[in-house]
Amino acid sequence: MRTYSFLTVLLWSCMFHAIHMMPSQKRTNKHLHSERITGLSENDGKTLHRTKRGWMWNQFFLLEEYTGPDTQYVGKLHTDQDKGDGNLKYILTGDGAGSLFIIDENTGDIHAAKKLDREEKSLYVLRAKAIDRKTGRQVEPESEFIIKIHDINDNEPKFTKDMYTASIPEMSGVGTSVIQVTATDADDANYGNSAKVVYSILQGQPYFSVDPETGLIKTALPDMSRENREQYQVVIQAKDMGGQMGGLSGTTTVNITLTDVNDNPPRFPQSTYQFSSPESAPPGTPLGRIKANDPDVGENAEIEYSISNGDGSDMFDIVTDKDTQEGIITVKKHLDFENKMLYTLRVEATNTHPDPRFLQLGPFKDTAFVKISVEDIDEPPVFSRPWYLIEVDEDAKEGSIIGQVVAQDPDITKNAIKYSVDRHTDLDRIFNIYSGNGSLFISKPLDREETPWHNITVIATEINNPKQSSQIPVFIRILDINDHAPEFAKYYETFVCENAKAGQLIQTVSAVDKDEPPRGHKFFFELVPEFAVHPNFSIVDNKDNTAGIMTRRNGYSRSKMSTYLLPIIIFDNDYPIQSSTGTLTIRVCACDSRGNMQSCNAEALLLPAGLSTGALVAILLCIIILLVLVVLFTALKRQRKKEPLIISKDDVRDNIVTYNDEGGGEEDTQAFDIGTLRNPEAREESKMRRDVIPETIFQIRRTAPLWENIDVQDFIHRRLKENDLDPAAPPYDSLATYAYEGNDSIANSLSSLESLTTEGNQDYDYLSDWGPRFKKLADMYGGEDSDRD
Repeated sequence: MRTYSFLTVLLWSCMFHAIHMMPSQKRTNKHLHSERITGLSENDGKTLHRTKRGWMWNQFFLLEEYTGPDTQYVGKLHTDQDKGDGNLKYILTGDGAGSLFIIDENTGDIHAAKKLDREEKSLYVLRAKAIDRKTGRQVEPESEFIIKIHDINDNEPKFTKDMYTASIPEMSGVGTSVIQVTATDADDANYGNSAKVVYSILQGQPYFSVDPETGLIKTALPDMSRENREQYQVVIQAKDMGGQMGGLSGTTTVNITLTDVNDNPPRFPQSTYQFSSPESAPPGTPLGRIKANDPDVGENAEIEYSISNGDGSDMFDIVTDKDTQEGIITVKKHLDFENKMLYTLRVEATNTHPDPRFLQLGPFKDTAFVKISVEDIDEPPVFSRPWYLIEVDEDAKEGSIIGQVVAQDPDITKNAIKYSVDRHTDLDRIFNIYSGNGSLFISKPLDREETPWHNITVIATEINNPKQSSQIPVFIRILDINDHAPEFAKYYETFVCENAKAGQLIQTVSAVDKDEPPRGHKFFFELVPEFAVHPNFSIVDNKDNTAGIMTRRNGYSRSKMSTYLLPIIIFDNDYPIQSSTGTLTIRVCACDSRGNMQSCNAEALLLPAGLSTGALVAILLCIIILLVLVVLFTALKRQRKKEPLIISKDDVRDNIVTYNDEGGGEEDTQAFDIGTLRNPEAREESKMRRDVIPETIFQIRRTAPLWENIDVQDFIHRRLKENDLDPAAPPYDSLATYAYEGNDSIANSLSSLESLTTEGNQDYDYLSDWGPRFKKLADMYGGEDSDRD
C-alpha cells in the first residue's frame, strides 16, 4: 500500500511541475522590469540597457514523511550569469533555510535535511540570492519562491468523541434518527481521496443503520420494545480513501438506550383478594395491600386505585402508595360484627398517564375483587349518649338523685354492667352513683357561688370482664337560688365640705350580689329606721341600682364634728328577699370655693392661716441647704490654716526658670529640671533643652561629684533634722526640696555687676568657645565693636 500511494504522489508531482513553470517566469520578469527602471543615468538622463538575464529553476515540490536513506532532493537554483567557473555563490534564506533546507552555494542544489509533515506546515516561503564572490555584489535581485509539501495518506479518520450516548423512545418507526457521529481526517481534502471519509456499521445490525456520507444513525427495525431489551451498543467505522481498499479507518462506540413509553396496561396478578378486620379497628386502619403489575417505568407505571362498587364501598377506602404503586385498603367507618360480617369490594387499577398512540391496544386499566371479613371481639360498654348534661339546684338535699347515665354491652352476650365515678374528677366526693342502674346522687351540699360547674367522669365496666370498660363525661350545672344579700360594690371614701349647701350630692353608691337571678339584679336603698330622718344627710334611690347621698343643711364644722356615720340598708328583689346594712363614713373637710378638698385633718386648724404643707417643706429644705454650706465653709477654713511643708521665700519647687539659651529672655518659661537639685547624681548627666534642637554638641568641663562636697552633706543633714522637728510636717513620706543650687558654677557669673570691680576691659573671647548657645553673648561682649557699643 505504501508503494501505491508513493506512485500516485509522483504522478501528481509531474503534473504540478508543468503547471507551475509559468508563474515563476512571470515573477522573474517582474524583477527585471524593476531593474530596468532603476538603471537611469544621473548625468545624461539616458536609459541604460543591460542584457536580459534572470533566475532559472523548476517549481519545487516535496513529499511529506520521506523516509529514504539520503536527503530528499528539492530542486536547483540557477542564473544565466553563472558561467560555471565557480565565481557565483548561492544563498538561501526564509522558512527553514539552513535547518530544514540546505543549498549548495556553488551549484544551487537544494536538499531537504529532515522529514517534513504537511499537517504541521504545508508550504515554505524562501528567498534566493546570487552573489559575485569577487565583488560581493548581487548579480540578480533577491527572488522569493515557495516549496509546497505534497500530501500522502498518513492520517486515519478520528471521531470527535471516543464514545457517544443517545436515547430513543421504544416502539419508534423504521428510519427514526438516533444520533449523528462525525469523523475528521487531517490529510489534504483538496488532494486525492486521502481525506474522503465513508461511514459503516460494524456492530448493531439489524437494529440500526448509518448513513455512509453523513454518519447519521437511524433505526432499522420497527416496534423495538424496551421491556424486551433496553440497551444497545453500536460500533461505527469511518474509513478514508472513499472507503476503498487500502484506506485508513477509525471506530467509535455509540450506546443507545430505549426510553419507556406507556404501551402496557396494569394487570392484577390475581382476580380475588381476601382480608379480615376486627370490628374494633378505628377508621384509617390499614387492612392490606394489593398491586397491579405494569412493566413500564416512571410516570408510565403510575397507578391509581379506586373502589368502583360493592356492598362495602362506604365502609372501606383504598389509597395509592406513591413509592411502591400499591393500593392500601383502609377502614373508613366503624365496623360492627353484629351488624355485618362480610363485605365484597370491586377494586379498579388505572394508569394515570395513558399514551393516546396505544389506546387501540385496549383499556389501560384492570379490576379485581376484594373480600373483607369482620372478626367479632369483646367490645367495651357503649353509653347511650356521647356526653351528659345535668342541672341541679344549689339547695338540693344530700342523697337526692340528680340524673342517670345508661350504657350497655354491644356484644351478642350482653354482659351485665356496673357504674362508678372517676374520683380523679371528683376529689371532694360531692357526687356518687348507684353501680347497678347508673343513677347519680349528691353526697355533700352544693354552693353555686363557690363552684358553678362540676365536670365528672362516669365509668361503665363489664362485670364478667373488668378489662372492658368505657367512660363518659358528665357536666353538672348548679342552678342559683337567692341565698346572698347585696352589699356595697366597694369601700367609699366620702367627705363633705365645711361650706356645703343643703341638697348637695356628696356621694353615689352602688351594690353587688353574688347571686345571679334569671331576670337580673334589682337593688333598693334606704336609711335604717332609727336614722330614717337624719338631721344632716338623706339618701335618694336612683332606681338604677344606685343611690345618692345628699346634704340636708348648710355648713359643717370640723371642730365640732369631724366624722359622720350613715347606716344604709340594701335590699334585692328575688325570692326570698335578702338584705344587708352598710355604714358609710363621711368626713368633714376644708374645701376651696369650687368644692375641691384641701384638708380633712383636725391638726391643720392649728397652722397659721395661709401657710400650706408645701410651703413648710420648702422652708425646711432651705434650712438644710444653709446648714450644709456652713459646714463646708468651716472645713475649707481649717484646711487653709495648715502650714505648708516648706516655709521659705526661696522655695523653688518647679518654679525655676532657666535663661541659659540665646533667646527668649524673661518670656522663656521653660522650667528647669528640679531633679538636678533633688538628686546630686542627676546633675552629672549632660542634659540639653528639650525644646531647642542643638546645632553643635559641645562638652562641658566636669567638676568633682557634688556628693563628695562636705558642705552639701552638712546642709542636707541640717535640713533633714529641721524637717523631722517641724510640727506642721505631714505624718507620711513626702519629697522635701532644699533649694540648694550648689557652688562652683561651670560658667562662673555672667552678671555685669562684677565687671565694675575689674580693672580695664574684661576679655570675653572665651564665650565663643562655649558653643552656639552663647553665640549671642559672644557677639555682644566678645569684640571691640561690642565694647564701643
